[in-house]
Parts: sequence; structure tokens; C-alpha cells
Amino acid sequence: MGDPVAEQIAALKDEDWAIREEAAGLLGTFKDPRAVQPLVAILRDTDRAVREAAIGALTAIGAPSVEALGACLVARELSVQEAASGILASIADERVYEPLVAALRSADWIVRMHAAKALGRVKNMAAVEPLIPLLQDKVKAVREEVATALASIGEAAIPSLLEALQHTEWLVRLHAVESLGKTKSPRAVEPLLALLFNDRDSAVREDTVRALGEIGDPLAVEFLFTAMREPGLRTLAVEALGRIGDRRAVPVLIAVVAGTCPPDVTRAVAGCGDQWNEEVITQAAAARALGMIGDDAAVPALVAALEPTFTRAEAAAALAKFGSKVVPFLIPLLTGHPDENMRYHVKETLALAGWRAGRV
Repeated sequence: MGDPVAEQIAALKDEDWAIREEAAGLLGTFKDPRAVQPLVAILRDTDRAVREAAIGALTAIGAPSVEALGACLVARELSVQEAASGILASIADERVYEPLVAALRSADWIVRMHAAKALGRVKNMAAVEPLIPLLQDKVKAVREEVATALASIGEAAIPSLLEALQHTEWLVRLHAVESLGKTKSPRAVEPLLALLFNDRDSAVREDTVRALGEIGDPLAVEFLFTAMREPGLRTLAVEALGRIGDRRAVPVLIAVVAGTCPPDVTRAVAGCGDQWNEEVITQAAAARALGMIGDDAAVPALVAALEPTFTRAEAAAALAKFGSKVVPFLIPLLTGHPDENMRYHVKETLALAGWRAGRV
């Protein structure tokens, strides 16, 4: 009986690119370690479809491919380095830690990006030091993957990320904030709060609010109430309060949805006409936040928020999360409201809440 793996390995050298492509794909399904080196060799194939099939096959084979791909990170051809690093971003392990760290210094941003992602997968604490400088990489995609990798490494990265909050370069502070948010570590809350009210860059302050929402620590709640007074932070602070889920925010969010305490200053929303401003967006965000928190006290305010068209969809989605509790509030609107669009949203909300016409 023939050896199908050996047959397909031989087919990788066929003159017909379609046969080479098919052979690479089949070797991926076999997942036999014998195919690793032959597949690595055709990462240099002249045909793109063949190279992509080899990438898919090596990814499918997984762990047996790792060391051979690590060796490719110093290949002469940048395309091979890019392919190898891209595969390692999904399957890397401790065996290729050193080659990946070296790849962070590559002149090719794609290699740097994939190497950072792979190091986040490896989670070696020693990777923090070589990753931190790349928070100021000239390419945004690299910076973002570095921030994610540092967050994946976790607690070991936090001291370096907290130190980066004091960096003179705003981009470093920005991505350090993003990474700290992804760690969800309570240790980051107080330093982030200090940054929220003291950093001179608006983008850093905005991302700080997002990070506090991601972390979800109730310590931030009162400070976010203060941040709501700043036009550029108001909507973000409302969204963060929803993620944190602390019931202290409910009365504040109800007031925002109802429009009873508008800010002294608000900004126009570009392209929406004079009648639209940032507060309209904030009111919709507050409706979503109330749905996330799930406090029954919010139900009447959310029902009222069905009336304005700019909060209707968000209020309906939020009400659906309360289940059958909202049915008595909505039935009168379903039968007696003159606005067809309003009745549509009410009907959809009732359905999502589990209500069916004719059922008690």
C-alpha cells in the first residue's frame, strides 16, 4: 500500500502549480511532521497560491512546524520571514522565543508585527523588556500588537507599562494605556486615574477612559462622573460606566437619557446638521449602558427613551435585556402608539423579551 504523505511531498516538486497547491493542502490535512521541511521549502515557490497553501498547511500541522519556522526568521527573503512570522503568530511556543525577540528588530514591519503577536502567545516574562520600546514603533499595527502582547504576558508587564505612562512621547503613553486596559489589572486603576486628569494629550485621556471601562473596577466610578463634564470624554465615560456595571451610575445615566442635566458645553456632530450634537450620541450611549447594568429602576426611563428617534433603537435593545419585566410597560405602546416605527421597535423588543401575542 502506498504512502500518501510521501506521494504528496513528491508532488510539491511538480511543474504544475495547481498540483503543488493541491499537494500542500492535502499535507495540511494529513498533519504529518515529515511534511514540515518540504512545506517550508515551498514558502519560496514562485506561485502565490502555492505559498498560501503551504502557509495553511504548516499552520494546520502546528507544533511540529515551530522550530523550522523559527529558523526562517533569518531567511534572506523577506517574504519567507513574513510568512514564517505570520504562521508563528498562531502557533509559536517557547522553543522560538529567542528568534522572535531577534525578529522584533527586523526592518520589515510585518515581521515585527507578527513577532510581537507570537511573543504574546509565548507569554515569556523576559519579552517585556524588548517589547516595550516598540510601543513607539513608526507603524501603528506594530504598536497595537505590542500592546496586546504585553497585556497577554500579564502581571509581569505591568510595572513597565506603568512606567511607560510617564513617557515623553504621547504614542507610548497611549499604547501603554491600551495595554493596561487589556490586562484588566486593578493595579492600573489609580495610575490611570492620575493620567485621566493630568495628561496633556486628549487622545491619551480618551483611551484612559476606555481602559478604565475595560478594567471594570468600581473605584473609577466617581471619577468618571467628573470626566463626564468634559465634552470629549463625556460619551466615553458613559460607555465605561456601563462596562463597570456599578449601580451608583444608574441615576446619573437616567438623567443623561432623559436629557434633564445637559452639559454646559457640547460639540456639533459633523455631517448631521445643526440639530445634532454630541449629547445626542451620549444619550444613546447611556441607554446602552443602562441595559448593561440591568437595574430595574432604569426601565421607565428606557421606555421613555423609545420616544425620541435618536435613542429609540438603543433603548429598545436595552429593554430587551430585562426580559418579561418590560412587558407591562410596552403593551400599551404596541396597541396605542400612532408611530409605526415606534410600534415596530416595541414589537421587536417584546419578542426579544419572550412575549408572544395571545400568550398570558
